Amino acid sequence: MMRLERPRRPAAPRRASRWLDPRGRHLGTWAFVANRLTGLGLVAYLYLHLAILSTLLRGPEAWDGLVGLFRNPGFLALDVLLVCGLAFHGLNGLRVALIGSGLLADRHKALLAAAAILAGLISLVAAVRILLV
Repeated sequence: MMRLERPRRPAAPRRASRWLDPRGRHLGTWAFVANRLTGLGLVAYLYLHLAILSTLLRGPEAWDGLVGLFRNPGFLALDVLLVCGLAFHGLNGLRVALIGSGLLADRHKALLAAAAILAGLISLVAAVRILLV
């Protein structure tokens, strides 16, 4: 006996705007996105840092002028942002490693909250030390 197949409907085209739609996303998805963004920011900072260090090749005068510029409060605020990104990326990476190895997998939301709170405290201490001292 031969089975008759129903004609298939063509799949609805995926719009790029659905990819950016925040509705229906889980907390783990947001943690993943934040970890990727902080990772990209840290890689960008690494290349910028290497480019800035190349100023040493032009002599002490060029370096002293650059250090004077970096003592500006705007650049110091970027240092605080760097510490915040480092703290969150590192602590969230530790959380991902713990969950991926099967340890505390049932506590992933609590671990994310703890990582975010600890990163916030580290950032607060760094802000006080960088901006006020």
